[in-house]
Amino acid sequence: MIAAILVNVNITANAADWIDNSIGYRYGTNFSEPYVGRDLNKSIVNLESVSGYKYGTNYFNLDCLMSNAGDPSQGGEGKSGATEFYLVYRNTVNFHNVTGKDLKIGPIKDFGFTFGADLNTKNDSYGSRKRLLVAGPSVMFDVPGLLKMSILLLDESNAPNPYPGFDGGRYTYQIHPELNFVWGLPLGSSQWEFNGYANFITSKGRNESGGNTAAETHIDAKLMYDTSTLLGLEKNTFKVGFGYEYWHNKYGNPTTPANAGAGPGATASTPIIRAEYHF
Repeated sequence: MIAAILVNVNITANAADWIDNSIGYRYGTNFSEPYVGRDLNKSIVNLESVSGYKYGTNYFNLDCLMSNAGDPSQGGEGKSGATEFYLVYRNTVNFHNVTGKDLKIGPIKDFGFTFGADLNTKNDSYGSRKRLLVAGPSVMFDVPGLLKMSILLLDESNAPNPYPGFDGGRYTYQIHPELNFVWGLPLGSSQWEFNGYANFITSKGRNESGGNTAAETHIDAKLMYDTSTLLGLEKNTFKVGFGYEYWHNKYGNPTTPANAGAGPGATASTPIIRAEYHF
């Protein structure tokens, strides 16, 4: 899988008008997992690539999320934490790039169409193997940096390990909408920037065991400082900062009291420290 990902990044680099690749690290001690609990430690390493081509932009990110033993791997209860790989790909076609026409209207700079996919795998007892296709219209706002809003339809399935109430196989949820915001905003002429995304997702119907899913809110924001000139590096090479992640009803699991359903671990409120090397 890693080899295929690196090939994809190389192809993107060769076809791009511009590209920003980075390797990042983030750490927090207040992560949560449904049916597991709260106050989990995670170290996360990611490979990210953002690029522009003739008709729009590509976004690619692979997270490797490594939990402590509080979120155990399958068969590793009390000994080893689970590892999850989560891949995101998005392609936005900008209508201005396609038509060559100025589509600016008031605060709107351009319109577009976004499509892509998410894939994940995790070696815990549940064994998530998520597959998600997304597509929908986007609006780009006229701001310094980036501010994009998309209304996406999500076609999601999963093939977790069998458990009581689920015999196994791939289960497909109802197609459901998402309101998505993505931003990357420089803070004046300083070395600081404010980046992140927010997803507001409706219920996706029943889960694989017949239970109800819930509307989901996922916000991941970060404030980053460019330390490159202090280190004698080219601008925008090495950034450090901190972030905050709020995830309510994670993956559509309703947040419940302890010892009932997904439990309080279905909602996370997590401060995070971060570092990024861009190349």
